[in-house]
Amino acid sequence: MDYNSAQTAVVILNWNGLRHLQQFMPSVVANSGNAEIIVADNASTDGSVAFLKEHFPQVRLILLSQNYGFCEGYNKALQQVQATYYVLLNSDVEVPAGWVEPIVHMMEQDERIAVCQPKILAQQHPGFFEYAGAGGGMLDALAYPYCRGRMFETLEEDKGQYDDVQEVFWATGACMFVRAQAYHQLGGLEPAFFAHMEEIDFCWRAKNAGYKVMYYGLSRVYHVGGGTLHKSNPRKTYLNFRNGLALLFKNIPGKELAAALLLRVLLDWIAAFRMLLAGQTKDAQAVLDAHTDLIRHRKYWLARRKAQQPKGNFPYITGVYKGSIVWQYFIRQKRTVQEL
Repeated sequence: MDYNSAQTAVVILNWNGLRHLQQFMPSVVANSGNAEIIVADNASTDGSVAFLKEHFPQVRLILLSQNYGFCEGYNKALQQVQATYYVLLNSDVEVPAGWVEPIVHMMEQDERIAVCQPKILAQQHPGFFEYAGAGGGMLDALAYPYCRGRMFETLEEDKGQYDDVQEVFWATGACMFVRAQAYHQLGGLEPAFFAHMEEIDFCWRAKNAGYKVMYYGLSRVYHVGGGTLHKSNPRKTYLNFRNGLALLFKNIPGKELAAALLLRVLLDWIAAFRMLLAGQTKDAQAVLDAHTDLIRHRKYWLARRKAQQPKGNFPYITGVYKGSIVWQYFIRQKRTVQEL
């Protein structure tokens, strides 16, 4: 099966993203080849649906009854999409010509590839990598995510250093190609995450099931980032810390859990203390709320861990740094993947 016969659906989940749809939908419609373009709307109130109906009648609309968030929104929408491959695309992404075809072609050659992402560059500074995904996602021993091309707030200039095809740990939800059969086999995105780090959890489960997660650096897209929640928003701080803990708790092998969880909690509290010193009291409170929430809902997360842990030995997983990037970045002042 070649690209022309492999059915691909580009699915954009929208919630009050009229401004981004106005700016970026033209590039998606013009440059996505034979892919079906779908917008799943999370009960927007800003005129998004009316805009699409008037200006892009060729785009299929899936209207959801309420704002289900990123995870459950996609889970519900993709139940209504028949395709071989899904492309989960944020509404604030600009795409050039030819961005879809090479990745689908690669996935057609290897059915073990469940997930892939292109190179993610900053839309407003296209010579630099963008925070969400950059040159492919990695993870450290305490489940802190980072990327080739991005460690914490340090973004590398794109000099072709990641113009490769590489197996990674996770692919960004900003532009994530997913084999539909694998998506449904794995149960889709974790609904309790709501948003943030859900793609890392999904990719971890995919790897535990024997699939590969790939980065294809010869295709690129341009992402604004922070389209729904700005990075300084306490709600985003809460989701990142809560979901980071849940990610670690539900996926890490049992023999590593106690030590990793203890160290992760300690580092989270150090981060909260630094926020207090910087006057970011709402963000510090968000860290506390994140830990409290995980404890309050521990029975749910225990059940998810039990249901999703692989049976028998854990497979070897590519893309894990065995040390701590927190230590390397903040103490040893390492700023790029090449320096680790």
